[in-house]
Amino acid sequence: MSKTAEWTARLYLFEEDGRTTARVVLDTGTTSLAGHGRARCSPDDVDVPEIGDELAAGRALTDLGGLLIQVANRDMEGVGAARSVRTGWTDRL
Repeated sequence: MSKTAEWTARLYLFEEDGRTTARVVLDTGTTSLAGHGRARCSPDDVDVPEIGDELAAGRALTDLGGLLIQVANRDMEGVGAARSVRTGWTDRL
């Protein structure tokens, strides 16, 4: 069995007052999930906006990954399969 799928992800970054917020939205064609991440610049550090973007985006993508694992686990339980091994993700859904 061969299958090809294309999922679309959009990453949004918002910066304000030394804080960066990221939101990544994944569209699978049948469902949509959103991950969130934040970063802030310490008052003692040099303000480099790109670093805040990278941290917030990475955290949003990590959050999205955890959500995908939760969805897969719930789907597996729905068909009577064993859950995947969990690696510290908290339940958000």
